[in-house]
Amino acid sequence: MSRVGKKPIPIPEKTNITYTDGKITVKGEKGVLEKIIHPSVCLEIKDGIIRVVLKKDDKKSRSLQGLTRSLLANMVTGVNNGFERVLEINGIGYRAELNENRIVFNIGYSHPINFDLPIGISASIDKSNTIKLFGIDKEILGLTASAIRRLRAPEPYKGKGIKYAEEKIRRKAGKTGTK
Repeated sequence: MSRVGKKPIPIPEKTNITYTDGKITVKGEKGVLEKIIHPSVCLEIKDGIIRVVLKKDDKKSRSLQGLTRSLLANMVTGVNNGFERVLEINGIGYRAELNENRIVFNIGYSHPINFDLPIGISASIDKSNTIKLFGIDKEILGLTASAIRRLRAPEPYKGKGIKYAEEKIRRKAGKTGTK
């Protein structure tokens, strides 16, 4: 039984939700998000609460109920508050610069790397080593952050590279002399 899927989602006051033909549209202060809902589940919108209801009770539908509830809760949170992801650049000479909708990285390669931000994602760079990404769609924000991290993943010996702010890098001991 899905415990997550049974929890109701409260709708904030300034949020407008439209559900027609399996497509939900959530409008809020920060923007608009749309998503197609799987046909195995249905939504009930009453009295400022959204509930995800099963059409038939089988294992796949129950798992989709929890997934749908989580996606809808993220949509409601995103259009009202937005999401933020913070990355850190570690390494001597490693830095990033923001040019309009593009981030230019100098991270130890022979050339600078240009990274174009997707639509709906904005960034700010603090002291050229902390990157803050902002957006209303949690999925696109996470994919963007992981793509930036993949440009130069942190290595375990010196910890150089791009990492999430909350990430801990497990350090390895280097080689020692053989005497």
